Amino acid sequence: MPYPSRRSVVMGTRGMAAASQPLAVAAGLRIMDQGGNAADAAVAMAAVLAVTEPTSTGLGGDCFALYYEAGTRNVYALNGSGRAPRNLTLEQIKREGFESGLPPFHPYTITVPGACAGWCDLHARFGQLDLVKVLIPAIDLAEEGFPVAPLTAYFWQRGAEDQLRHALNGHELLIEGRAPRAGERFRNPNLSRVLQQIAVGGKRAFYEGSIAEAIVSTVREAGGCLSLDDLAEHQSTWDEPLAVTYRHLRVWECPPNGQGLTALLALNILSGFDLASLEALSPDRLHLEIEALRLAFADAFRYVADPSFACIPVEALLSEAYAAKRRAQIHPQRALPAVTYGNPHQGSDTVYFCVVDGQGNACSFVNSNYMGFGTGIVPRGCGFSLQNRGHNFSLDPTHPNAWQPGKRPYHTIIPALATYADDGALYAALGVMGGFMQPQGHVQVMTALADDALDPQTALDRPRFCLHAQRANGLVALEEGIPEATLRALQAMGHPVERVTGMVRALFGRGQIILRERETGVLWGGSDLRADGCAFPLV
Repeated sequence: MPYPSRRSVVMGTRGMAAASQPLAVAAGLRIMDQGGNAADAAVAMAAVLAVTEPTSTGLGGDCFALYYEAGTRNVYALNGSGRAPRNLTLEQIKREGFESGLPPFHPYTITVPGACAGWCDLHARFGQLDLVKVLIPAIDLAEEGFPVAPLTAYFWQRGAEDQLRHALNGHELLIEGRAPRAGERFRNPNLSRVLQQIAVGGKRAFYEGSIAEAIVSTVREAGGCLSLDDLAEHQSTWDEPLAVTYRHLRVWECPPNGQGLTALLALNILSGFDLASLEALSPDRLHLEIEALRLAFADAFRYVADPSFACIPVEALLSEAYAAKRRAQIHPQRALPAVTYGNPHQGSDTVYFCVVDGQGNACSFVNSNYMGFGTGIVPRGCGFSLQNRGHNFSLDPTHPNAWQPGKRPYHTIIPALATYADDGALYAALGVMGGFMQPQGHVQVMTALADDALDPQTALDRPRFCLHAQRANGLVALEEGIPEATLRALQAMGHPVERVTGMVRALFGRGQIILRERETGVLWGGSDLRADGCAFPLV
């Protein structure tokens, strides 16, 4: 990313796909052209991304999806995240000397990979084509090879240095001990074989049999605790999505254990301010957005957990009364010296992609390993690395997100959807990937769309800020393009800020947006210039 580039918004009517890899976009369009709908295309794209961008995603990770069904105008939430091993306890972790947290690439951080079940469950409920046909593009690319895109090559090399060279079987995702270079063809016949087994046998082929055995034996060899029972017992869940009204739109997120709640909390707070009257990159506006997100993260870090293990006061957290209470804490010209979670009761390296088909069905989808290649540990002969989502568990036994066997951790990956508040018609499928940047990206692109009436590409191109949510000092990164005067003014308000340029701009996430005009059905697509991808219509 040596210099900013400009892209025009992409338009179409028959369908559209947007992703961080053009080959995934091509796969989604191909599936729709063969008669598939948004669900079929989404699974095809997820699989192709697992092949072409293993630096961010794969079968060793998790997924979440929001699906908009045009015929009913209903929104469905799919939780495809995995659970902690059932035979690893917090007491054992503590006995081994881990007090404040697990090391990021430790085999104990490996939770059950939920992506495969998520793909299959989305396809089973909403898809129209045979699963074999849906997975053929990914199977072929893995077998025949593909030219590695420039930014993917950069992050692949970082993953080689950070994880793959040191992890068990990590060499399977390298070429003679190094990452593939930009434009170099990379073949992954092991992954092709795994995908073929899933195409024929569905999710059981992954969670039982030879693939499951390879996962478990490799994890055990690395010192982890995952068992065959952990894999065989895994299942996705269909959950009730969360939504708030922001301006004329309903904004939808998956519920906890995902952090979509964070974006909704911040939007609820910001709904009481007239952001449209403030210049987009002015210090006054960015100050309000930063403070709203600081308050939202404080609540999310306290309350977001696996709802099967913790009582989460979602309704109270998203109430107008609680939003007003939190909003009142924001000083218009001064940063809060400290932010703690509130009491709502009276008395957190990922791929995001989206697709909208010609009938108006839409899928907003996130698939991720976490921290690039996750642990970097590769099940022998399988061609994918295993995630490290367990790193997000708290080791404080009193915390709602404390490690427990069979529990899902606080999850950073969050897709989003927006519908019109008055009639439920689809407005947009959207998302911004990238760890704890994701809810911040959702807030920033939603305000760009709803308050400033920007088109999707322009909304994605706008420079962003990133609050380092897990740092006590609340450091705020400002992307190149935000005026120097704004930086100085934010400092004067009490915000610790830093300027970020070059390749480090990956910190600000990589988003995709497909917007659908209610009256005409015309699709407007945008793809983040911070990634290798694109948005493209079906022709």
